[in-house]
Amino acid sequence: MDTGLGIDAGGTQTRWALADAGGAIVAEGHVAGLSGLQMASPAGRERVRATFETLARDVLDASAAHGRPRRINAGLTGFGGDSTVLTGWLAELLGVAPRDISLCNDIEIAFLDAFAPGAGYLVSAGTGSIAAFIDADGTFHRAGGRGVVLDDGGGGFWIAREAMRRIWRREDEQPGAWRSSPLAQAVFDHVGGSDWAFSRQFIYARERGEIGQLALAVARSADDDAEAREILRQAGAELARLARALVARFGARPIVLSGRAAQLHPLVAQAMRESLPEVANGMLALEQRTVRPHAAAARLAIRPESTTT
Repeated sequence: MDTGLGIDAGGTQTRWALADAGGAIVAEGHVAGLSGLQMASPAGRERVRATFETLARDVLDASAAHGRPRRINAGLTGFGGDSTVLTGWLAELLGVAPRDISLCNDIEIAFLDAFAPGAGYLVSAGTGSIAAFIDADGTFHRAGGRGVVLDDGGGGFWIAREAMRRIWRREDEQPGAWRSSPLAQAVFDHVGGSDWAFSRQFIYARERGEIGQLALAVARSADDDAEAREILRQAGAELARLARALVARFGARPIVLSGRAAQLHPLVAQAMRESLPEVANGMLALEQRTVRPHAAAARLAIRPESTTT
């Protein structure tokens, strides 16, 4: 009863799945988010290790009924290619040989849940944002995904930061203006209060995935606030820019839009379509879809010779 373990680690949530020999998903779950970027500091490494420990306990509990994993395929946001420590932890905690553990960027396994190599482009908007293309030779190409400090336009962190920026600029000019702004009220409810100290603590002391969740407040206020709607439309335009970059480089192919930030409000996908006139004239196909990269990774783990799901 061997299984393959797939892991999709994002800034907000880390999802896992077990696949049996036939590729069926027999168990799945989620734990706290993590990022490969956390490995740059001792405190970050401790959090990653703790998250792996929680994940391993859940997986081994599920394995009692479905079989222990014999291979692991993990995709991590912020993964930079140095897998030695991470592989060692997973091997130790799950009893899998290091040679049977494969680590990559999370967007690569997400792409393989949406397309066969060479078949299309995936635009993913979670905490950050990125567009991905794996060509017919298996080479990975990207647009965006450079991190929330530099860009990641259209992702949850970007939406949250844009809302905060606009709110506090207005407070500079008109102190107390937040009282008449549904957007500001929703944001301040989320961070704990209207004093700058609450916003400062939230923006500068939280993990990027936690900050990205503030985008939920922006979406909740969109029906009542024109500025919130404008931010969500701009997010869609940013995601369209990523798609256009890959189309310009590699030619017209179908596009799949995925990720929790893309699902925050219908305005995001609508604005992306409006920013891609090629979709309206039929030159490009755009579909919004929920991808399950942890499931794709699990199937790749149990059948490593397979490249599609």
